[in-house]
Amino acid sequence: MAEYGNSYILITFVIFLGSAAIQLFYYLFFYSAVNSYKPGVKSAPVQPVSIIICARNEAENLKQFLPSVLEQDYPDFEVIVVNDCSEDSSYLILGNYLLEYPHLRVSTVNKDPKFTHNKKFAQFIGIKAAKNEVLLFTDADCHPESDKWLGNMAAHFNESTDFVLGYGGYKQAKGLLNKYIRYDCLSIAMQYLGMAIRGIPYMGVGRNLAYRRSMFFANNGYGAHNHLISGDDDLFVNTNATKKNTSIEFSEGTHTRSVPVQGLKEWVIQKKRHLTTAPYYRLHNKVLLFIEPASRVLFYSSLIVLMCLRFNWIWISAVFGVRIIAQYIIYFLSQKKLNEPGLLAYLLFFDIFSPLLNGILFLSNTGSKSGKNRWR
Repeated sequence: MAEYGNSYILITFVIFLGSAAIQLFYYLFFYSAVNSYKPGVKSAPVQPVSIIICARNEAENLKQFLPSVLEQDYPDFEVIVVNDCSEDSSYLILGNYLLEYPHLRVSTVNKDPKFTHNKKFAQFIGIKAAKNEVLLFTDADCHPESDKWLGNMAAHFNESTDFVLGYGGYKQAKGLLNKYIRYDCLSIAMQYLGMAIRGIPYMGVGRNLAYRRSMFFANNGYGAHNHLISGDDDLFVNTNATKKNTSIEFSEGTHTRSVPVQGLKEWVIQKKRHLTTAPYYRLHNKVLLFIEPASRVLFYSSLIVLMCLRFNWIWISAVFGVRIIAQYIIYFLSQKKLNEPGLLAYLLFFDIFSPLLNGILFLSNTGSKSGKNRWR
């Protein structure tokens, strides 16, 4: 019996070491890339850009945020707002802006009870209406952090670039939910930006994403994913982005900020919608994205078991200490780089909690079709 117990403890400790090693690999290879990344010289010529924003019942956000997009410091661009079946005062607000900004264009989609559609249809309308080859996307509830956003994103489009991935964060506010939303956003950004820097681009966010119009049509638009409620950003990148045709831009002033949801129920709905795209990623991306949270669950589970069995506390402390120090250093540098202050005090709690929550929400989506063709 004693021999069996010792074998059980040894296996648990091996799992603890192995999961810690996997965690360190992700932090030191992928996530730290955001902090060490040094972009090359942007040599692309100035070229006209079409900014596309889809809006449904976003009157207040358009009133507040659209001017920051229209007033970008760039010599040649248009802004296309697709007013998609809005029933608020969006039409009047956009009408007033049309008088003030000659480079604003509005495409209106009228409501038809016989035809329901998701956001991809509105995006397609905007892309069809665009006059320019370079397309830059954001949302109606977003604003760029400076008037250099457009110029910095567009500067990456040389002859080999089809995609530019940017960072889209959320506004800071009071409350634990806001901190978790921003932590989740920062963690995902460290992942997709870091993997793109390492030559494995797998997603982007529609709050701050640019690509070529010709590439969109050459690859059959949203293709087989057109029916899904999400994926106009991440699945399109996942399907078409490569190491050679993708660039990254997250320098100061090129972030966008969005209005976060205020209630837990709203966030759960939003998060579940985002998670619907994960099963459609390329296989090697799904494997990489699964291993990290799975190793995190094993790390904390085996830690608890070893502590309960009163295993050698020096070894446990050493392994845990190395992993946690690396994590805190990289998060500290990343939150400075991406302007996400005030999260470190909650990091350990969120780190334990998030894979469990995401797993529950992901499993709750299985077999559900209730969100089909919803706009957002």
